Amino acid sequence: MKEDTDYNQQTGELTNQPFTYSVWQQLKDAVRGSEADYTQIPIGKAIFLLSVPMILELIMESTFAVVDIYFVGRLGASAVATVGLTETYLFLIYSIAMGLAMAVTAIVARRIGEKEKEKAGITAVQSIFIGVLISLPFALAGIFFSKELLALMGADQWVLEHGYKYAQWMLGGNVVVMLLFVINAIFRGAGDAAIAMRVLWIANGFNIILDPILIFGLGPIPAYGLEGAAIATIIGRGIGVLTQVYLLLRGGKHIRVLSAYIRINWPVIKKIVRTSLGGVGQMIIAMVSWVFIIRIIADYGSEAVAGTTIALRIMMFTMMPAWGMSNAAATLVGQNLGAKMPYRAERSVWITGFWNMLFLIAVSFIFFFYSEELVSIFTDDSKVISIGGEWMKIISYSYFVYGWWMVAIQAFNGAGDTVTPTKINFFFFWVLEIPLAYFMSKTLGLEHTGIFWAIFIAETSVGLFTLWLFTKGKWKKVEV
Repeated sequence: MKEDTDYNQQTGELTNQPFTYSVWQQLKDAVRGSEADYTQIPIGKAIFLLSVPMILELIMESTFAVVDIYFVGRLGASAVATVGLTETYLFLIYSIAMGLAMAVTAIVARRIGEKEKEKAGITAVQSIFIGVLISLPFALAGIFFSKELLALMGADQWVLEHGYKYAQWMLGGNVVVMLLFVINAIFRGAGDAAIAMRVLWIANGFNIILDPILIFGLGPIPAYGLEGAAIATIIGRGIGVLTQVYLLLRGGKHIRVLSAYIRINWPVIKKIVRTSLGGVGQMIIAMVSWVFIIRIIADYGSEAVAGTTIALRIMMFTMMPAWGMSNAAATLVGQNLGAKMPYRAERSVWITGFWNMLFLIAVSFIFFFYSEELVSIFTDDSKVISIGGEWMKIISYSYFVYGWWMVAIQAFNGAGDTVTPTKINFFFFWVLEIPLAYFMSKTLGLEHTGIFWAIFIAETSVGLFTLWLFTKGKWKKVEV
């Protein structure tokens, strides 16, 4: 490999030789997928090759979220509130899927770093088995108890009469969401980030096309309203999962599943489950915290829930590039620890964190000056616009910390240390954020404004603490 001529493998530095490829050539390599060994090439190039497809993948995901809420917003505040209330339960599913995905990325990345591609493929198959099994109880609950679940979250009469079918479809078909998370985590851990990117382009492309057709109708296709948004999501994600399975069997540039791997392997399942418990725990803690936050917000009406939901979708859209860079850091940490190069793993985090911080500072200025204008794209309800804009402005104050926090937390997860973030989340989200949100909104009488400030205080604090803990370096000694 040309780049390695004057390359220090331990430090991740080039001594005197410039990159062989132009930026444009590297961009093309990143989008189409690279066969490069990410434990050998320069760190800057490794971050670029991994983060570009991850950023594009997540931008497409967040584009879908924004487009989806745009079409749903045409149906009124109660329809948007239905999406927000349903997402509180979907967040629980996402938390398990993301926790499992963290473990899968860490283990696959470690096996790839150790040059054990067969073991990486076996891990991939077992993680899919686990994902399917986990999704079943949620599907049954959604199909048979969607009304009761929405009522538990304080849904109004319109939501209970007309919105429950949306929840029924989304929760009942959650297996496609689960597998989309898990299988893309396999590709990312292996270094096949470009494949994960293309899968989401396909899934969300179909979703975006089907959304207006199924919501408002077209020709012989009837208008399903809010239910149509859910049907479009399940179809789009289902197509994505079928594409993933096909590509996994055909083989990417770094990982392939052979028919011989498709059988139960209990030792590997136990390793995945054991490693994922911390990841699932940290995500459940964060997501359940959000369930409680939404429940408190629901006391102030559908407009408050709708404003929060729209603002959240906008924030998801703008933060996806940052999460893409953070996911790249997780892969690099796992692979470099597998290759016995902890210094290179740590340096990957510092470089990525710096660029992440700069990006989110730029986003925070946009949020501060144009928050209500952004929310008004999705609704013409003045109260919804005011509430959503207020939250975006408050949260913009903490974005410079988010850049470092996101990368540091993914460094722990990429190393396989999912327990430490779980403990951090428990304290800052359950012990601090929820009681503070209740106190500021109810006791101090600040209503939804108090909740937004409580979120700001808790999440700024957790970011600073996580970065400090990362500097201690214990994550470098974790074995998976």
